[in-house]
Amino acid sequence: MTSSMRAVKTHLIDRRKFLSGLGVTLALPWLESSAMANTPRVRRLVCVGNHLGFYPGNFFPKAGGKDYVATSTIKPLEGHRDDLTVFSHLDHELNGGHRAVQGFLTSIKKEEAAGFPAKNISLDQAAAEHVGSATRFPSVNTGIYKGTDMCWTRAGVHVPPVSNPAALFRALFVNLPANKREAARARLKHHGSVLDALRESARALNRTLNIADRNKLDQYLTSVRDVERRLQMSRQWIDQPKPRAPIDEVLDEERQHLDEVALFYELMALALQTDSTRVATLETGMGFRTSELDLDSYHGISHHGKAPGRIDQLKVVESFLTSKLSGFMDRLKEAQIFDDTLVVFGSGMSDGSSHSNRNLPVLVAGGGLEHQGHLVCPDEQHKRVPLSNLWLSVLQWFGSESDQFGRSTGTFSPMEIG
Repeated sequence: MTSSMRAVKTHLIDRRKFLSGLGVTLALPWLESSAMANTPRVRRLVCVGNHLGFYPGNFFPKAGGKDYVATSTIKPLEGHRDDLTVFSHLDHELNGGHRAVQGFLTSIKKEEAAGFPAKNISLDQAAAEHVGSATRFPSVNTGIYKGTDMCWTRAGVHVPPVSNPAALFRALFVNLPANKREAARARLKHHGSVLDALRESARALNRTLNIADRNKLDQYLTSVRDVERRLQMSRQWIDQPKPRAPIDEVLDEERQHLDEVALFYELMALALQTDSTRVATLETGMGFRTSELDLDSYHGISHHGKAPGRIDQLKVVESFLTSKLSGFMDRLKEAQIFDDTLVVFGSGMSDGSSHSNRNLPVLVAGGGLEHQGHLVCPDEQHKRVPLSNLWLSVLQWFGSESDQFGRSTGTFSPMEIG
């Protein structure tokens, strides 16, 4: 083995040890092939959120460790028991009920973002920045029912999800004709010239502003730079042919929300499998229709008031959501990309009835990790571990060199939960 290969091997082994800070252990084999040693594995990240949370009694197992008895919400994932970890007592110490749900992947509410260097950037968008233009889409963001607000850029701008499966199919697999590509190219050039003019005007204006206004202008320029980055990536891919669709075309038609859940999961799996993206998100919005499950209004039953009948209805909708997650994990395993894909699942809301944003329901699956079953973190206030520490470790697993994310105080270290 050459000295350079030994250096690469040492770096990767040290990185594995460092990334064990997830609280779950990486179990990746060392490949002696020099080609493999110098070619990093493609990592993928999927984040799934549910606006109305998960009833704690239905979500968290009573016992810790690998031998837990699965709750009604976790039971549909039983076939993946060895491939996931449920975390208890993690949150961002946010309050605000529905308004704080937006902080699930950020740890920061939008109105508090000005005091943080990266504003309220979400986990998926931080990962997408790391991917850059390596894929056609730095991220694919989807949502069931409009009004979701889980994903945010570094400039503090909300990333609206695609809520139409047919539109997502076209974006992934349908090539634009030559005339539309030319029109898109002209449109991108025009946007670029507008941004150039705005930046020049901002530089001239900057000399006349006080400190407070300069800070506002700096936030604005951050948004401009973010748009410029996205325009540049679009230019690189506009003439590149899209992958051939391995399924029949998804058409614009009326369909139930229930159909859309499985369809979005299928399209996300295909997007990852074809390397159209390496970052994908799915969020179930507050208006998700549970009447299709013969249930009362989802928002209504989330305000259960501990009434047994409503909690039983929550069991139905929540186990439905995790059953679709289980099918998605099956699909990733069939495509042989599960061990290189980390799936984050949960909510910025815990108990919808009390509008609690504490002790958030969170599980992490896949990623080639040695999972721990149910990992019970400290509940005492002075020992609590920020959820953003886990997000920082997820980013580092993804390949980012970030040493800070949101309100993180470090990586998610086993030392903190011992």
